[in-house]
Amino acid sequence: MKNSLSDLNNHLFAQLERLSEESLAGEKLKEEICRTKAVTAVSKEIIANARLVLDAQEAMGGIKPEDKPDVLRVGNK
Repeated sequence: MKNSLSDLNNHLFAQLERLSEESLAGEKLKEEICRTKAVTAVSKEIIANARLVLDAQEAMGGIKPEDKPDVLRVGNK
């Protein structure tokens, strides 16, 4: 994973795909559920941080596209 919200989104969908594997059962399924909970918890913190950055930028008068913080990048641009 890199450091953009798009990368986080891709990582979350990859985790969902792992969790959705039909062959996953028993201890392996329990392990994946545990991993999913950890990924979700960290993701929520990343999103909350991005929201804080966005709110701070807006409180200071808005964000020009060229001044957008890296954490708010979407895509590879």
